Amino acid sequence: MKKIPIISTVQSTVKAILDACSEVPSGIIKVFQVAKFQDAISVLKYDLPEIKIIDFNDEYTDAEGYLDIIESDPWLLFGGVIAIVNKEFEKTALEQRKNPNILFVTTRKEFETHAKQIISILIQQEHFLYNRRSHIDTNETETGYFVSETDPFEVIFYANLLGTYLYNTNRVNEFGRTCLHSSMMELLFNAVEHGNCNIDYDEKHEWLSAGKNILDLIEEKRKDPEVNKKKIYINYEISTEKTRIIIRDEGNGFDWRSRLEKELVADVHGMGIKMSQTMVKNLTYNDIGNQVSFEIDNQLNVANLTPAILKDQQVLSYRHMQIVCREGEESGNLFYICSGRYAVYVNNKLITVLTPSDIFLGEMAFLLDNRRTATIVSIGEGTLIKIAKMKFMRLMEAYPHYGIFMAKLVAGRLAKQSKLSSNLKVQLEHQHTQDETYM
Repeated sequence: MKKIPIISTVQSTVKAILDACSEVPSGIIKVFQVAKFQDAISVLKYDLPEIKIIDFNDEYTDAEGYLDIIESDPWLLFGGVIAIVNKEFEKTALEQRKNPNILFVTTRKEFETHAKQIISILIQQEHFLYNRRSHIDTNETETGYFVSETDPFEVIFYANLLGTYLYNTNRVNEFGRTCLHSSMMELLFNAVEHGNCNIDYDEKHEWLSAGKNILDLIEEKRKDPEVNKKKIYINYEISTEKTRIIIRDEGNGFDWRSRLEKELVADVHGMGIKMSQTMVKNLTYNDIGNQVSFEIDNQLNVANLTPAILKDQQVLSYRHMQIVCREGEESGNLFYICSGRYAVYVNNKLITVLTPSDIFLGEMAFLLDNRRTATIVSIGEGTLIKIAKMKFMRLMEAYPHYGIFMAKLVAGRLAKQSKLSSNLKVQLEHQHTQDETYM
């Protein structure tokens, strides 16, 4: 079950999200209210929730204090903050801070209106919400899609969700995430405005020149049932080397060639596509202009963040084919993988290759106080943070929530190994049945 704390004392806000959850089958997602500061800190540090809803305009909630706690160790508590404010200008101000830990900023009115949508998206996209993706093989290609309403609220949520996921799984760094997010926002809003809502350049220009908000014009267009029923389709393909995004609307298309050929100059609007072209690769439209695709390069084998408790520890650099530790030797150290790839050999046989997505190297022998069960060799250059067992134990005494995280990590690895073993058993039984058939 996914547990999500809402840190607020505003009853209308809390009620809206709890009512939305009440319509969901039990055992899938649970939102619970946290009102007291110390209780909220305990939830953040010990439950390690992937999503946190924090009310920034509740006078009884120290939202900035909670954000400071998260920022003190973003590796452990990273991301997933849905921030609630009262006014549009407060929303804009919080968004402009570009805090990487904030997933989404919404006004109270929007939040209460769209509570069911928020819960629905979180349930449907649950696989995006894990803080640490060590159970996913980053060498495999991930594919999937979102289907969005013609609704700025929803497309912004999806853009933020995907960008945060790619950063959190070390596929892109902060610059890459900014480029992805900026481009997705531009192209998704084009799909909403010019695609499904059929707002042309002149109409938008006149509206903006009069000092009006484009969101109000979109809302006017959505009152037409034919417009409101249209969807926006977002497909993604995440491989080792790159991420490819395809966005399609149900509009009539537009003359995209003139936009891409136009010189990049400052204007009220109309330069977004050209700017996106400078931030991503292979930006391409279909013939009629109602589908656009682009790519960004993924970084390889680099961790974006370091656990706060390890920042002052020894960093070791490795050359290609350098031995990190040998099978059978005493296990006095734990290693955090900052960058690189590391081959694991048991009895001179290659078992697996570890990368930053595996987080730690040698934690089982470290925790069980056994000798090393494998020889580990660097593949190419890489860096590790080395920490002695007693020092790590003292740090866990000072920061006990790290002990909980380590327990969850080991449990996750055991669950993953059990699944692999179960699959292998099924394959062997299937092969045995086939062998008997042909005998």
